[in-house]
Amino acid sequence: VDHYTYTFMGDGCMMEGVSHEACSLAGTLKLGKLIAFYDDNGISIDGHVEGWFTDDTAMRFEAYGWHVVRDVDGHNPDAIRRAVEAAQKETGKPSLLMCKTVIGFGSPNKAGTHDSHGAPLGDAEVAATREALGWNHAPFDIPADVYAAWDAKEAGKAREQAWDEKFAAYAKAHPELAAEFRRRTAGELPANWESEAKAFIEKLQANPASIASRKASQNALEAFGKVLPEFLGGSADLAPSNLTIWSGSKSIVEDAAGNYIHYGVREFGMSAIMNGIALHGGFIPYGATFLMFMEYARNAVRMAALMKIRSLFVYTHDSIGLGEDGPTHQPVEQMASLRLTPNMRTWRPCDQVESAIAWKAALERKDGPSALIFSRQNLAQQPRTAKQLEDAARGGYVLKGCEGAPELLLIATGSEVSLAVDAAEKLTAEGHRVQVVSMPCTEAFDAQDAAYRESVLPSAVTARVAIEAGIADFWYKYVGLNGRIVGMRSFGESAPAEQLFAEFGFTVDNVLTQARELLK
Repeated sequence: VDHYTYTFMGDGCMMEGVSHEACSLAGTLKLGKLIAFYDDNGISIDGHVEGWFTDDTAMRFEAYGWHVVRDVDGHNPDAIRRAVEAAQKETGKPSLLMCKTVIGFGSPNKAGTHDSHGAPLGDAEVAATREALGWNHAPFDIPADVYAAWDAKEAGKAREQAWDEKFAAYAKAHPELAAEFRRRTAGELPANWESEAKAFIEKLQANPASIASRKASQNALEAFGKVLPEFLGGSADLAPSNLTIWSGSKSIVEDAAGNYIHYGVREFGMSAIMNGIALHGGFIPYGATFLMFMEYARNAVRMAALMKIRSLFVYTHDSIGLGEDGPTHQPVEQMASLRLTPNMRTWRPCDQVESAIAWKAALERKDGPSALIFSRQNLAQQPRTAKQLEDAARGGYVLKGCEGAPELLLIATGSEVSLAVDAAEKLTAEGHRVQVVSMPCTEAFDAQDAAYRESVLPSAVTARVAIEAGIADFWYKYVGLNGRIVGMRSFGESAPAEQLFAEFGFTVDNVLTQARELLK
């Protein structure tokens, strides 16, 4: 990285928790090319901040390991320039430039008050401000000397030409590296990506294994990481549980050219940093924590969806199956929250094959983030035809069909798919026609054409049961008001996983009860 990154922060930013997470890590990592301007005007929306913000900010950042430039006159360009030059010389630490400013500068009646924080000055005060500043030009009239000073078109053209010539010479000397640079900055995957990913998924299907999907995720990282030098991973202090480290992982602390970040217990900071990496370009960031702790990072996750960037959020320990950790660690409403976020794709695979398919789909998606949700407990692998293997990438597919038109649909995700399959086998033995639908990604399924969706969820079949160890209400969109949902309607409890699943109805017997009542 041969450029600087500049950020602007105000008093409110300094109060927010994410500033502590991100700035602490920046100091630890000695990010000497990060320069932050602190617009220290002492005002927030409620007024003067002395009543709720009295931190010694300079000492806080020095304690983080930052280079701090105090007492910069934020209205003096020369003072700001000197501060920036001093920061650029400090290669071993990020820099905080403490720029003392007056909010509403120049306004005779509103400068230095919260009245100018988020509201227009008003015509009368604007006129008074122009007079106080000695600005006698009409609105939107830019004086020729000011325009000339700011007009950098010719200089910009010269710099662009110099860059193009420099890159052309580089590309001539290093054609393969130049091609790789173009590919990665364009966000394209390697030429051999499709064939390598397809071969890996087919190999998994041909070699069944009952493993936790978090382990299946690590196996996918192992396979895909060897093809993707742009992978930049991490975990919020849970790498041994999230299984986000693969054999090619190298900490950036050990080597600046590494590909793994130990974020510490900073879920929000991690997710926001991932977004910055994705926006920078050249890398595909993934970061992991427990699904429950997505709540700490919710705003950054939402921003990834809002900005339509390729941030890959890995969430393990996906249900009440955590057992004795109790309801504080057991996610219930989090999957529904992610699915209801516009432009988010949420994958909850049922075995190692769907786990690899989920990773592949997330990596290939360039217009938004994905949440990859994996289990702690082992999951039995399901048999599939080549057609089913292809359809799994469509987000929902018929995993187990029946002879003739179905009279009952069982819809499930993740660890509950095996429940649906076991129940279907018993119902089939009783003479019922049952179709099992695995739906690892509802958003991907909803994006399919109407004909495909109808083939998976025939509208004529109204007897439907959805099964997922998450909040139940989300599934009414697929089963209708007359359908049944085996799901959560409360928080979890502290007990062994098997006991909890039985307590909350995630058993074959309960699925059979719900199905038989519908079939009546």
